[in-house]
Amino acid sequence: MPAAPSPEILASFEAAKGFMPLREGLALYSAAVEAGRLGLPLLEVGTYCGRSAILLADAARAAGVTALTVDHHRGSEEQQPGWDYHDPETVDAEVGLMDTLPTFRRTLHKAGLEDHVIALVGRSPQVAAVWNSPLGLVFIDGGHTDEHANADYEGWARHVAEDGLLVIHDVFPEPEDEFTGQAPYRVYLRALGSGDFTEISATDSLRVLRRTRAAGN
Repeated sequence: MPAAPSPEILASFEAAKGFMPLREGLALYSAAVEAGRLGLPLLEVGTYCGRSAILLADAARAAGVTALTVDHHRGSEEQQPGWDYHDPETVDAEVGLMDTLPTFRRTLHKAGLEDHVIALVGRSPQVAAVWNSPLGLVFIDGGHTDEHANADYEGWARHVAEDGLLVIHDVFPEPEDEFTGQAPYRVYLRALGSGDFTEISATDSLRVLRRTRAAGN
């Protein structure tokens, strides 16, 4: 049986602002619990307001490891004013830009998980450029352009430890989904084509891949 979060954690997840559906969240949680057995940190790229971070943090707490989140907290392209996924409540009225960091912190606080998360506030390629430690899990859920999705993959997939997991969200194979998921789909194909990863599960738009060959081999 896949691991499942407690009713309290599940309630926190469902109450949090964000876009991840329940089925995909449960698949992410199961992957995080499995990866936590490696004794290495679990990292997510693209945090928004912390909905999926709740699941990673709870799995990390159970495994005695740390969850890491990477986000500039200014919102991805489809979350900006005028786009379908924009939420005016996330705009900092003083500077006129999105700022999801305060909401993210409140989300973790309400779930009782603040002590199990390190929030890395910055753009993914910049953070990845100074990162040099192995990770048990990397969850790519950032921008949906080819530029951003490829940068996330190039920056972080190489840090997934042997037997660790690479999880990619919003994988939509159909061409009509170009805006929402074709870039993550192309990254997913790139990961499989590298020979470094093997797919172990697919739940709606969530793909879980295991590293089966060391990076660079």
